[in-house]
Amino acid sequence: MKKILLVVTLFMLAATLVACGGTEEGTKEPLVHAQGVSDTEIIVGNTAVNDGPLGFVGAPFLAGMETYFSMVNEAGGVLGRDIRLIHYSDGFDGETGLTHTQTLVEVDKVFAMVGHFGTPTVGATAEYLETLGVPRVYYGTGTSLVYEEDVEGSASFPVQPVYEYEGEMMAARSIDSFDAQKIGLIYTANENGFEIKTGLERVASAQGVTVVSAQVSGTDFASAALTIIDADVDVVVLGMNQWSVVSALLELFANGNTKPAIMSYVAADASVIAQVKQVATAFDVYANAWVNTIDDEGNITPEFELYQTEIVKQYPEYENNSFAIAGWIAAMVFVKGLERMDADEAISWENFIEAMEESVFNYGLGSPLDFTGGKRVGTQIMSFLQMKVEDEVGYFEIAESMEAVDQILARQE
Repeated sequence: MKKILLVVTLFMLAATLVACGGTEEGTKEPLVHAQGVSDTEIIVGNTAVNDGPLGFVGAPFLAGMETYFSMVNEAGGVLGRDIRLIHYSDGFDGETGLTHTQTLVEVDKVFAMVGHFGTPTVGATAEYLETLGVPRVYYGTGTSLVYEEDVEGSASFPVQPVYEYEGEMMAARSIDSFDAQKIGLIYTANENGFEIKTGLERVASAQGVTVVSAQVSGTDFASAALTIIDADVDVVVLGMNQWSVVSALLELFANGNTKPAIMSYVAADASVIAQVKQVATAFDVYANAWVNTIDDEGNITPEFELYQTEIVKQYPEYENNSFAIAGWIAAMVFVKGLERMDADEAISWENFIEAMEESVFNYGLGSPLDFTGGKRVGTQIMSFLQMKVEDEVGYFEIAESMEAVDQILARQE
């Protein structure tokens, strides 16, 4: 049944692209736009968890997207059209995400998936969206499913760092910042954990550094924490998402850990600090970060200042929320791609992909994005943040500036 549905869908999408093809002799041939494009708007969509216990990530992410699109629309839109976002909440469930994605593509007729959110949904929809060729701009996950080095013409445009590369970064920071000879890794049995583990072990092995690993069994973070503490490692790396990292840090604290801990960039937000403030009294906590809001002189960047100005109009609670900033970036990268297109050319998937691959993006809130030549590798330059708590207020402070893994490891030579 799914194969029949896919064939029908492909036929319908093709029909959309050729519906306006015929013209009378001597008249100007009308532009033939892709689905989701009318004279007044461009429709995009995504599915993300925006409620319940996991909503503290998805809700601000969507707020950031909506805020950026609202700003663009109020300024006259792009290519003479407003951007309209259609969203469904998938509860962080892949099957639900696939169903909603099919609705977005086949019923709502979106032009693109923007801020395609969460490892379960991205994994469940990868083949479906790739087969149809629907543009995907920004994945709200670091799964290696989105990583490609040479796929020119692909409709996939990852922005966040992939987890495997982040594992390499965590090993590099452990060695460079803490002179680690033995790294402890607590990881969860999912894509986040396995891929961070792969990257971490690759760099550690090349540098002659030992890795002691402990996989979390179900919700038993205590056993994994005790294994790593008993191994007397130099630094503890947490290979897991932002929901699990809270439990891991609290168990390390409860069992007497004193060694520094490194979290994934997905946990680099004040909402995480608020749940683990007490651990700062026992050991230091660090996180990678790919978003850059401060310039070399320590001043807020103009791009971040613009974000803050706009977000507080509707969502003042997200003024410094990392997940909302990520949503803003997702919307921004999509719009920047549209802005590269000529007003007198069709707004088609092919032309949009060509515009995205045209040259490097400098968007001001992170390292440049390079989709040229078929590169789909995500961000590969990150800073290193330290968690701070003063007078019960938690925040992150820059410990090391934006660097790539190779730059960090070069100091070990």
